[in-house]
Parts: sequence; structure tokens; C-alpha cells
Amino acid sequence: MRKTGIAELPLHEGKAPKWLLIRMKSLGEQICKIIIRDFGYKELLSRLSNPFWFQSFGCVLGYDWHSSGVTTVVTGVLKSVLNIEKFGVAIAGGKGKISRKTPEEISLIASKANISNSKINELIRASRLSAKVDNSVLQDGHQLYHHVFILTENGDWAVIQQGMNIFEKTARRYHWLGEKVESFVVEPHSGIISDKKLPYVLNMTSKESEEARKCSVDIACEKPSRVIRLFNEALKNQKSLDEWISITKEEKIELKLKEIPEYLKMPRKINWAILKKVYEFQPKNYEQLIEIRGLGQATIRGLALISALIYGYTPNLKDPVRFSFAYGGKDGVPFPVDIKAMDESISFLKQVLEASEINKEEKIEAFRRLKNLINF
Repeated sequence: MRKTGIAELPLHEGKAPKWLLIRMKSLGEQICKIIIRDFGYKELLSRLSNPFWFQSFGCVLGYDWHSSGVTTVVTGVLKSVLNIEKFGVAIAGGKGKISRKTPEEISLIASKANISNSKINELIRASRLSAKVDNSVLQDGHQLYHHVFILTENGDWAVIQQGMNIFEKTARRYHWLGEKVESFVVEPHSGIISDKKLPYVLNMTSKESEEARKCSVDIACEKPSRVIRLFNEALKNQKSLDEWISITKEEKIELKLKEIPEYLKMPRKINWAILKKVYEFQPKNYEQLIEIRGLGQATIRGLALISALIYGYTPNLKDPVRFSFAYGGKDGVPFPVDIKAMDESISFLKQVLEASEINKEEKIEAFRRLKNLINF
């Protein structure tokens, strides 16, 4: 079973100092240069899409290992040093407003690499869908505020994006590797890691949510007037959410309605104009459904809850998280250490550092930071 790629980090404010960024750029460029030269573009994408390796990489570059800024600063550093002409790899997107420019940046980068227009459209679609999935299809209380799209001159891609929960003061990171994505809506991520496992999320990307996805499409393709009736019926049965959540076999979570987070409650309002648009379009599958512009969290959740409350097709409620922070807790709490992943990431970074052309002092310092990670 393929793992899902998520890392959850505490939110930290402030900016990385200029002196640190200069050194991060120098070392980051060297590491990427060696990986591309000795292993190829795909290996770099594979490493960056692995949250274990990415966290180790941030540590080696000298950034706080436990900060949400690892995501924004490390990807920002890589965006500044990688370019399609010199390395055959470049990064589009970024934090906040910059993330909204991702499509045009993808188009510009891909044009420089002589990638065809049809392929450019595929890349832009991948960027848009990966963001839609982690913001709306997997509902875990985190809103995306950072999205980067990494692409090569051959049209291969990876995504690293991060969401924020302003109430819990946490950030959650999502990793994708294009060549591993068989479906954008069925376990599409490329690893799994988190510092905190939530008791429940609405995970419509789980294989176990297949029937709920199919039912959601069937409901959405009904006449809006019928969907309104189903929606109102589900609202009347809101009390049954207690029973619905408690049927999770492994967790056996028993909650009162007031304890259910907002992202699992039946929405009070649905965008009926969008559902009319869906009805006219008649999507053939869930991927086509969620790709419709304007179809947001509330509508996706409403369709999922109608599937559960009215038709009995319960979506998966488990948080797709298996390991804590970078490699798990040594005492097994809250998750066991993935020793194999940890050793493999560290071994690879040692190999790359040995081959790098940085000066002796910088190399010793990088190895020291790597050793500190091993001793964590």
C-alpha cells in the first residue's frame, strides 16, 4: 500500500536571517547539483517528495528542524537556485499570493524547456488538482497557504504544499510525486509523516471511501431539486453523526455532536448554483466532479455526509498519518520510528555531501547538523 505524504509542524513567525539564506542557497545548490548529475532529475523529485528526506535536507541546510518554516524557506531557497536552463529543474509557486501565480510560472518554465502546450496544460491541471485535493477532498482543518510545483525539462513533476490551522497553531505539509499518482483522488501522496495524529478527518482520498465517492457523484448528477431534499433530510438526521463516527472499527471513537470539528459537520449552506452546473456537466467520476471550478469544501462535505447519512456509504474518517514529526518517537509515542526510512535518508545525504564541492569547514558543519539529527 502506498503511503500518504503529510508532515505536521508548529507554526513559527519571523524570517530566516540573510546570512543563513546565503549559506542555505550555496549548500542547497551543491546538493541538488550532485543529485541531478549522479542520479538524474527523477531522483531529485523523488527525494523532495519524501517528507523524511525533505526534513533531513532542511536540517542539513541549517534550518530549524521542528519549524513550519522548513517548508517555506527550503522550497524558497531551491526556487532561487534552480532554473530550467542550468539544471533542467525549476520551481513554480510559493507562499500566499505567490502561490496564485503558479499556473503562469509553470507555463513560462515549461516554454523555456520546449514542453508542448498539451503537456503544459497537464502540468497546470496537476498543480490545480493537487491543491484542490489537499484543501477540500482531504478535510483535516488545515487551509493551504503554500504551494510549490517542481518540474523538470522532461515534464516530470512533484508538489510540496502546506496548510495552516490557525486555531491549533499548526501547519501540515503534503508531498506528491507525479510519476506515482495513478489517481488524483485515490491515495495520491508520496509518503506519510506527522507530529500529531488527529482523531478524525474527512478522508475522501482513502481507498475505503470509494463507495462514498461514487455515491457523491451519483447524488451530484441528480436534479438540484432532489439534492435539496436529500440535503434537508440529512440536516434533520444530524444527530445520527454520533453513531456514524463511532462505527469506525479500529478507533471506535464515540463523540457527542458538539465535539465534532467544523470540517466534519453538515454544512448549513450549499452552493446550489454550482450543483446546477454539476448537473448540467454530468461528471463521470469523482475526479471530474472535484475538478469543477467553484465546487468547494462545503459542497464536497455535504455530498459525503448525504452519502453516509442517507445511503449508508461511510467515508473514511482516519487521519492518513503514520509517523511523528521527522522519523517518529524513539519511545514509540505517538508513533514508532521508521528506522529504515531514517537510515536511508541519512545515508543518501552523507553520500551527496561527500561528493559536494563545498569547502572543508562548510562540509564539517553540514555533517555535524546531520549527526545532531541522528542523535535526536
